[in-house]
Amino acid sequence: MRNLLRVAVIGVGHFGREHARVYSASPNATLVAVCDLNQAVAAAAAEQLGVAATIDYSELIGEVDAVTVAVPTVDHRKVALAFLNAGKAVLVEKPIAFTVQEAADLVQAARLNNAILQVGHLERFNPAIVSAGEIVTQPRFFEAHRLSPFTPRSLDIDVVMDLMIHDLDIVLSFVKSPVIEVRAAGIPVLTPRTDIANARIEFENGCIANLTASRVSGERVRKLRFFQPQQYVSLDYTAQEATVVSVIPAAAGLPEIRSELLTSERSEPLSLEIESFLDAASKRTPVKVTGEDGLNALRLALTINERVREHALRL
Repeated sequence: MRNLLRVAVIGVGHFGREHARVYSASPNATLVAVCDLNQAVAAAAAEQLGVAATIDYSELIGEVDAVTVAVPTVDHRKVALAFLNAGKAVLVEKPIAFTVQEAADLVQAARLNNAILQVGHLERFNPAIVSAGEIVTQPRFFEAHRLSPFTPRSLDIDVVMDLMIHDLDIVLSFVKSPVIEVRAAGIPVLTPRTDIANARIEFENGCIANLTASRVSGERVRKLRFFQPQQYVSLDYTAQEATVVSVIPAAAGLPEIRSELLTSERSEPLSLEIESFLDAASKRTPVKVTGEDGLNALRLALTINERVREHALRL
């Protein structure tokens, strides 16, 4: 009988509880504990899942093989670094860290300690994104809308770091070209931080991405569209559907317009993400979303926030 990876979840707020739920049902891991500074929160999650609870993550370093770090972003570096320095596999929620230097510290620690580091950019595992990734050629224009009604969570960060960063990571993974210009605007609405933002990103290869994110919307929207030579691709993250409209040249006359729904089996992205992480941790193979990927998405998000601040000064 093979040994299952011993895992723990550090931070069992909204996202952490979901990670703990998936780990507890995984055939490839044993959830041994949950940790949260709020003792009542930790105890409630532990009782529900039948595992140990603690308020001190350092107690778990010698007891686990892998962890999810789902604490507030400002604490990502401190907590993740403790486990990486001990050679443990770490799945850190997005954004990878609060600053570029903190993110770089995590990437370096993973490298120096030969530790697995995966960043929780969940949409990479969305079946629609996986299907679209198989047909990406030379994207020339992206448009994304990620809108949510207001909820009192993730208020330690702004909407760019909370929501838009998902689409930033996807666009970066598809384009694979350096960013040369960023323009952005945004405003706070219900919190002291930016609650709605728009960014226009230009890449060295000429591709343009226009992204909008809001956490004060009246509806929930998760859509991405991109154009590439002879193709238009429309993705609905929530429905997990991707539609491709292709222009088929004709020998004479008008070209044929062909629409196709990419086939993909619906599945929970979080479960796919965690199983991928566990597989990499168990087999010591590369992760699908690296620390460098998380660092690149964070760097672009922080650049967008700087442009938002510059724009606000002109108002």
